[in-house]
Amino acid sequence: MLTAAMKFDVVTSDPTSQARLGKLTLPHGVVQTPAFMPVGTQATVKTLSSEDVDALGYELILANTYHLHLRPGEELINRHGGLHRFMNWKRPILTDSGGYQVMSLSKTRKLTEDGVTFRSHLDGTEIFLSPEKSIQIQSKLGVDISMALDVCPTYPATKQQVANAMHITHSWAARNLSARSLGQVVFGIVQGGEYEELRRESAEYLSSLAFDGFAIGGVSVGEPTETQGPVVQFTAPLLPVGKPRYLMGVGHPNDIIHAVKCGIDLFDCVLPTRMARHHAIYTLDGIVNATNSKWTDHNGPFDEQSVFPGLEGYSAAYIRHLFLAKEPLAARLATLHNLAFYARLMAEIRETIRNGQWPKLEERYKYFRNHSKT
Repeated sequence: MLTAAMKFDVVTSDPTSQARLGKLTLPHGVVQTPAFMPVGTQATVKTLSSEDVDALGYELILANTYHLHLRPGEELINRHGGLHRFMNWKRPILTDSGGYQVMSLSKTRKLTEDGVTFRSHLDGTEIFLSPEKSIQIQSKLGVDISMALDVCPTYPATKQQVANAMHITHSWAARNLSARSLGQVVFGIVQGGEYEELRRESAEYLSSLAFDGFAIGGVSVGEPTETQGPVVQFTAPLLPVGKPRYLMGVGHPNDIIHAVKCGIDLFDCVLPTRMARHHAIYTLDGIVNATNSKWTDHNGPFDEQSVFPGLEGYSAAYIRHLFLAKEPLAARLATLHNLAFYARLMAEIRETIRNGQWPKLEERYKYFRNHSKT
């Protein structure tokens, strides 16, 4: 029997909700959960070095199998000692399986029971990705957590389309597991869209298989928050208590807080880094536009309550100037700020699970419930 190189312990649970503190032990280190993963699609968190991300306190990052397979290729990365050494990141890495591209490239890919055929967005080369090949690529990358290849339906979709995607995901599940190398950690992905009976069926079926952890997929794909929230609330408790639970692609602060209370342990999202490159700064007063004229002569931070180590000397006026001058440093400073904001959010969530003061935490991040200031 294969033995996965992972251990997950629930350290404590919140008596007023489903939230739990966890300790996820992986080959390249320990992750305190609930945890947020910065997205490093192509072996880099855009604008930052691995040392930057480490200094911010992150213990786990995400990379993408599809993109790394296209360029530079898993064989090259393997020859260079694996993804950790290649990108000089010493802590754990989780890789998406390419399943997101099954959805995002749905207009140009061909999907069958065998797998999915893509045309490379780089040069048009035809690429076939099966569950077995996805797992094998991730093994060669040498990551700590590999995700199963699944089918994520687009939104909106009919119930029949969602059911068809779920059934292919289920038919691929055992194939993902059969392709594991010794010690390879693989998470299954629950599908089912907004339909409770499909989510229950998917959770029950996948939980019967020997996955090391479970993700909720098919959310944050364009659906309104009022649809996403109930799906997470219904599905999370269906997943095994003793294994990590991962909500894929969700990163709005209020959605993270809600999902943690539902029992979710891991998150990833491009929001804090992508928004930073588009001059959007996260503050406790909401998201502010760094190029707004009100910051022209502001000789201080965007938010007095969100001044992070290493960024104290950069005024809002200066960062605005950098964005207007199209200087790359603008995106770097904004990304550092936003990821520091998220690191603090997750630290405060973990502390709230210890002390149970959810109303205080929710009041602190209240601006993310309804609106963002500019």
